[in-house]
Amino acid sequence: MSAAEVKLPFGLKFFHGLGAVAYGVKDNGFSTFLLIFYSQVIGLDAWLVSVALMCALIADAFVDPLIGHFSDRTYTRWGRRHPWLYLAPIPLGLSWMLLWSPPADQTYIFAYLVVVAILVRTLVSCCEVPSQALVAELTTDYDERTTLTRYRFLFGWIGGLGMFFLANFVFLRPHEGQTHGQLNPDGYWQYGLCGAIIIAASVIVSAMGQHRRLAHLPAVKLAPTSARRAMSEIFESLRHPAALILLAAAFIGITGNQLSYTMSNYLYLYVWQFGETGFMLLPVMLVLSVTTAFLIAQPLSLRFGKRKTAIVCALIGAVFWLTPFQLRLAGLWPTPGTSESTAWLIAFILGANVNSVIVAVCSQSMLADVVEASQVETGRRTEGVFTAGWMFVQKCATAVGIGITGLLVSFSGLPAKAVPGQVPESVIDTMTIAYSLIALAIVVVSVIIFSRFPITREDHAARVAALDAAAKLNPDAEGMHP
Repeated sequence: MSAAEVKLPFGLKFFHGLGAVAYGVKDNGFSTFLLIFYSQVIGLDAWLVSVALMCALIADAFVDPLIGHFSDRTYTRWGRRHPWLYLAPIPLGLSWMLLWSPPADQTYIFAYLVVVAILVRTLVSCCEVPSQALVAELTTDYDERTTLTRYRFLFGWIGGLGMFFLANFVFLRPHEGQTHGQLNPDGYWQYGLCGAIIIAASVIVSAMGQHRRLAHLPAVKLAPTSARRAMSEIFESLRHPAALILLAAAFIGITGNQLSYTMSNYLYLYVWQFGETGFMLLPVMLVLSVTTAFLIAQPLSLRFGKRKTAIVCALIGAVFWLTPFQLRLAGLWPTPGTSESTAWLIAFILGANVNSVIVAVCSQSMLADVVEASQVETGRRTEGVFTAGWMFVQKCATAVGIGITGLLVSFSGLPAKAVPGQVPESVIDTMTIAYSLIALAIVVVSVIIFSRFPITREDHAARVAALDAAAKLNPDAEGMHP
């Protein structure tokens, strides 16, 4: 098959990627603002916020795989995925508003956070699992899947960074007497309302843009299933060796990313003492880093393959991200809070984030390649199940990253409602050293696991050819068609 035959039209890539805006808004909110909002603004202990998200994670353990399984088995004239993409986004938007508008009565605030977090996470899965599953369904080409994933990451970051910009420069402006808008309680409900509108609109428009291509009866109607058989098929798919390796590496790596995202406001405020200029430059730098990653991820993957690209970029990204902390501890860094310190830090973050995004793009593209490897063994295409497994890993990593952040903040001795620039140096040093050691360990472990991923471009091409041949011989067989 020629390159021209396997390339998808730009419009399809665009609308498919657009749906990731919703996940970007959600991910940025959970990773960047949720902990600081409920702990420093609402007043709930940081460790209780972490416990609340862990409770939501337990619910995800049961819900996500079932969403993936039923997404695979949905059989309608609008296809397998589109009914989910039309029904879930509006309830998700409403739930998102509730998350940032807690009741004035704080008596049951912990229970409120648990319930709403479960609702938001479940509805995110109802949108994101079917949408991500379409990567493997739209094309079997090894490199074209990376292209689709690049667009998803580009739009996901646009959604997250767009809300980050609006939060810092529109909604979370400091009131009179305040120095930092992130501690202003009045702007968070506006942040929630704006996010809700963007979440619902992006998923619905994305579904409409792909409707003509995907809204048709699936080629094969799968046999009825039972709860026992559903769980059996889910476990059979997810215990494939390639899936286990990739999900394990992703869990460790994403935990590190989420730890960094969740710690970012604490680091920017208390370690690096960012002022308004620093927070203004952050979105610009992140847009530049994501755009750079979008442009170079595909050439790197074409040249070196997905696995090697992910490993090398993970190591390079760690060097960029951790070097400023070590220079500060060694007394070789400019005084935090100065323009020189801010400029140098922005440059290092740029290098770190470019590599981090490339790792994420390659990893998620590798997940699509596991679909055919599993299909050869089980006779079933379970894009939804693998995507649900990936989503569950992301949520686990988010919760663990937030949990580690809560423990780090408590361990360092940072007081509630601390004022930047007035925190004892010993507290900042403790936070910096503990964070650096954990982040370094996470990168090393994830790289070791990634190195064992078995699927190469040649392996994948051979499997696709064998499955195509089998489908021609037995066109009505379950699992032989996307």
